[in-house]
Amino acid sequence: MTDVHAVAARTGADGEVTYSFTLPRDARSAGISRRAVTTVLNAWSMTGLVDDARLVMDELVANAADHAEGASIRVTITRTARGRVRLAVVDKDGRRPVMRAVGDDDEEGRGLRLVDELCDRWGVDPLPWGKRVWADMAVMS
Repeated sequence: MTDVHAVAARTGADGEVTYSFTLPRDARSAGISRRAVTTVLNAWSMTGLVDDARLVMDELVANAADHAEGASIRVTITRTARGRVRLAVVDKDGRRPVMRAVGDDDEEGRGLRLVDELCDRWGVDPLPWGKRVWADMAVMS
């Protein structure tokens, strides 16, 4: 993971655990993010979420790589105290992603629909320098 600029882990007072890392805003970062999701969820014994979480993270990173600004993105994987996993990507572009209508022959535009289907909820937090796009998944027992 030579393209990873910084990795951090923190535990909040409420029991939330977050792994975060900075990556280049580049399509290759999706693969690094997928591997990180796999590693973290396996370490947390949440193997039932791995496949869907990898797809969601792939879409979030791909959207940032394709549409955001700036040289880097910040990726976070959080185990919340409320029994959820939150996947998020922070970028330096304030524009909100838009779920588009797509036709059967369209080759792009399905990413946010996939995120919407695989997650309990997703959203966008505006930040002074850009935005955070996040997706919450319920922990499977």
